[in-house]
Amino acid sequence: MLLCLILTKAWSQTEQKNIIKANPISFLISTGSAFFEHKIDNNHSWQLGLAYMGYTDLSIKYSGIAITPEYRIYFQKNAMSGLYVGPFLRYQNYKLTNDMNATAKYTSFGGGVLFGRQWVYRKGFVLDAFAGPIYNAGSLSNITDAAIFNKPGFGIDGFGIRAGLSLGFGF
Repeated sequence: MLLCLILTKAWSQTEQKNIIKANPISFLISTGSAFFEHKIDNNHSWQLGLAYMGYTDLSIKYSGIAITPEYRIYFQKNAMSGLYVGPFLRYQNYKLTNDMNATAKYTSFGGGVLFGRQWVYRKGFVLDAFAGPIYNAGSLSNITDAAIFNKPGFGIDGFGIRAGLSLGFGF
């Protein structure tokens, strides 16, 4: 245990002002997500996340973008490394297509709060683990087949969990 604490201190570095990260777990659902985080001061940073989704659920393909601005509050006086809480907003804009080529447009706005731990290591390597609740409210438009897309409970609305593990590099 003592060796782990010594190595963590030896490898930790908080001199980075910017970090670029990607969430490799999102690739499991055919999504690519990237993040840019910028240090404001010793306890705060902001982050902007961009994602492109090409996910298929049952017979419906979701394709489009999500934009997620986030404000992070670090509990230690070395922003960008340590425990944090991060309120965030999320805008999503997806095209939905089923296997019969019926289409619709889904747009949502939501938000939530993340709890996480980020490690910044000496060579600039970054590991960020996070999870927290999210709420989305959206609507469908440009529907070509109402019987397919206008079902109760359809969509990505309501409460959910946002979680991930991002890897990146600080500079």
